[in-house]
Amino acid sequence: MNPEQILSDLIRINTVNPPGNEMEAALYLKDLFARAGVPGEIVETGKGRGNFFARTGSGSKRLLFLSHLDVVPVGEGWDFDPFSGEIREGMVLGRGALDCKGLVAAQAFTFLKLVREKVPLNGTLIFAATADEERGGDFGVKSLLDDVPEKLQADFAINEGGEEPLKLNGRTVFFIQIGEKGTAWSKLTASGVSCHGSIPSLGDNAVVKMVRALNNLAGCRPQVTLIPEVKYMLQELTGILGLNINVDEQNVDSILENFKNRTFVETLRAMTRMTISPNVVQGGSKTNVVPDMCTASIDIRILPGQDKEYVLRELRRYIGEKINIEVTNYYPPTFSSSQSEHYRAIVEATRDVAGTEAICLPCISTGATDSRFLREAGIPSYGIGLMAEGFDRELLTTVHGKNERIDVASLHFIAFFLERLAIKYLS
Repeated sequence: MNPEQILSDLIRINTVNPPGNEMEAALYLKDLFARAGVPGEIVETGKGRGNFFARTGSGSKRLLFLSHLDVVPVGEGWDFDPFSGEIREGMVLGRGALDCKGLVAAQAFTFLKLVREKVPLNGTLIFAATADEERGGDFGVKSLLDDVPEKLQADFAINEGGEEPLKLNGRTVFFIQIGEKGTAWSKLTASGVSCHGSIPSLGDNAVVKMVRALNNLAGCRPQVTLIPEVKYMLQELTGILGLNINVDEQNVDSILENFKNRTFVETLRAMTRMTISPNVVQGGSKTNVVPDMCTASIDIRILPGQDKEYVLRELRRYIGEKINIEVTNYYPPTFSSSQSEHYRAIVEATRDVAGTEAICLPCISTGATDSRFLREAGIPSYGIGLMAEGFDRELLTTVHGKNERIDVASLHFIAFFLERLAIKYLS
């Protein structure tokens, strides 16, 4: 069975989270592996929450193939059935094709290919397709590390999370995710005095207070912070563009103007500073009642050296003292070394499949993956975003959006990379 057929089968299994129901997908994998003569194991971390594991090889070295089985809701406006898994015109169509069932399929195919071809491995290859990544990992990697940590123990893991390749000045640049920004989601609360809406001056409108605070927050310009890996990446990118510039905190934004792709520019910008995004505002109950309460949920992502106290200080600078601030979801940034044999193996495997002229650079993720839990448990984890030469960059807009799909060529490219990495590290 090829990776596109495995992906097609997985897409047809609805694992939208919530509620997840990853058990059906885990059972599919267990049967797929069993038919290849590989015993697998399912760990249930909640009702219907299945996590599938398999192992092959023996020896002291251990490489973990990590992916997740759950997907985000589909929404409206699709041009095809989001759970069809149809393979059409070189594409596999449906929710999860890119995030992250495509990686599940490529890792499963590679694992079974190594078994089928009896490739000798001087070490253990671990396959883990887990639950609940899209909702925080409580029924997935986070829970597994609490209850059965030995099942995920490895020298390092390869996971989702890298930026997709970029064609720059005739060169192809591949990005290896070595870390992730932290989260400091916060809730702002404005309090007021309620009264009848026909005489608003008798009250104190909490919505108006919040609007003023958010308007001030919109003018926030967080300080540029260059961690060494991001500075190195930006310096290499400017060199590829032929710019003779030494990157520093003062010239980052002017350097970004030299890149044409807006999505890439804004991703780089988010790698160089804290980001603040007010995304949910709730206030008021009736049109004729002046509200006495208004809340706003703020998505805040932070870099190393920034913590809760830093976030609170920055928020206070812009919204003043009359709005209450509560940090509701805090997770520190996590990183794995780019100066390790594991990182070098990933670079070498990438060049094996993309050509020796391929440029590989470390990057950090502006979002979050399950890698953060592994890193906190002492397991280095690296994210890939590999795609085949000539892939349509429009595909990237479909992640968590409508009409999600992946080209078959990229699935095979990822599988070839995984095979080279496993053989290189475990041979």
